[in-house]
Amino acid sequence: MSRVAVVTGGTRGIGEAISIMLKDNGFTVAATYAGNDEAANAFSAAHGIKTYKFDVGDFDACETAIAQITADLGPVEVLVNNAGITRDGTMHRMGRDKWDAVIDTNLGSCFNMSRLVIESMREKSFGRIVNIGSINGQAGQYGQVNYAAAKSGIHGFTKALAQEGAGKGITVNAIAPGYVATEMVRAVPAEILEKIIAKIPVGRLGAANDIARGVLFLVADEAEFITGSTLSINGGQHMY
Repeated sequence: MSRVAVVTGGTRGIGEAISIMLKDNGFTVAATYAGNDEAANAFSAAHGIKTYKFDVGDFDACETAIAQITADLGPVEVLVNNAGITRDGTMHRMGRDKWDAVIDTNLGSCFNMSRLVIESMREKSFGRIVNIGSINGQAGQYGQVNYAAAKSGIHGFTKALAQEGAGKGITVNAIAPGYVATEMVRAVPAEILEKIIAKIPVGRLGAANDIARGVLFLVADEAEFITGSTLSINGGQHMY
């Protein structure tokens, strides 16, 4: 029987690539999303992957969704915490609302989702959790104190939870993508994008599948000896 995998933010961008790659490699995938019904419906129709709409920053909404996913597909054995937003601005212009939104969605969701699947993983003595961090959580980024703090927090969260899960067959790892050619990055002005690419030793932006391949590696049954690690996939831009 195929393992059940949940990918948050799983219908677009990096999350979409992860969802598709997992499905293509035999996983039963549930992809979550926050609000773009049109994109989610098109994704589901194209790939035959069930989608679930809820706010990953809201614990009660996550609890309801995990219960539904478990009823529909079975207990969650693989969790990819990928959902994320940006609300950029320098500190002296950032309102508390922008801070809270990014912390709740990017970091709080890792707690919410992991907390709601960890007990069933412990019962089965098997689990794979992969948290999607960021190069900007490792190196920082001007105008992103909220985003960098959330992503940096993910790396600490990963190491601590990995220690708790190790004796129960649960591995917890992170991936720190560099700049990937997603909608969000393509929206950056061309002159700034050129400067970003100039700093990447391999000479290009990443592709969503570059990240998805890393996830597939970490969630494999055979990856049981890899836990508490952060895999940096950034074209050599930041060697951490």
